[in-house]
Amino acid sequence: MNPNNVWFVTGASKGLGLILVQMLLSQGYRVAATSRNLTELQQAGPHNNPQFLPLHMDLGDEASVQQAIAATIHTFGRLDVVVNNAGYGQVGALEELSDQEARQNFEVNVFGLLNVLRAATPHLRAQGAGRVFNISSVGGFFGSFPGWGIYCATKFAVDGLTESYAAEVQPFGIQATTVKPGYFRTGFLSAGSMGQPQAPIEAYQSVRDSQTLHAEQLNGNQPGDPAKAAALLIEVSEAETQPLHLFLGEDAYQMATLKIEAVQQDMQQWQAQATATGFA
Repeated sequence: MNPNNVWFVTGASKGLGLILVQMLLSQGYRVAATSRNLTELQQAGPHNNPQFLPLHMDLGDEASVQQAIAATIHTFGRLDVVVNNAGYGQVGALEELSDQEARQNFEVNVFGLLNVLRAATPHLRAQGAGRVFNISSVGGFFGSFPGWGIYCATKFAVDGLTESYAAEVQPFGIQATTVKPGYFRTGFLSAGSMGQPQAPIEAYQSVRDSQTLHAEQLNGNQPGDPAKAAALLIEVSEAETQPLHLFLGEDAYQMATLKIEAVQQDMQQWQAQATATGFA
């Protein structure tokens, strides 16, 4: 453990973010935590703890993100670990979601994350070290969920940009991981963290069934323990080499295996024809 490390955690007023912040503070780390709702964050976090810096931050406002990073550096003198945890789910068939609904999910889950990376990376690069954890989802690797296409697309984007980011910053001593949890028992499936389609189309019964399944059966019954996920993130942050891809949960491993096997099958089925497409 290196309790001198300074962590910067977004989306920290509830769920995995809050549990991670509480665990970090209990172990002596210094933590800057952000939320759109500063009051909620202050109430959820410890009071009068000099190791804890609650910050209001609007992910969609680049100046707000830069101010939060600057406040962290000013207060603690450095920045070591960045956790891009903020985000929300969006349910709806691709046909029934409006352009605004789709773009807003990307604004938060992808472009907001990019705002944080742009603001934090210069500090990590200058000190020649740093750790980054971008919280994606198993839905960023396995997209076969009716009604989750936009959300999965945002998380596929997070996976892709994290792979490129990790390659770009590796020469500067920065390591990056895309974290892909399965179903963990947080408030993610509750109404406050889940966008619903404003104009649902009756024909999409599979999407309505998926909405019902997640809201009424899975919500509150997820198999994953977020405290164990938070503990693993801390453990990985202290490892000499952190993985580029970190799947969390037995269900995430099962879905990832299904995806890998399906891709291999598709490749093998058309390999002869597909590899014969070069100039003769």
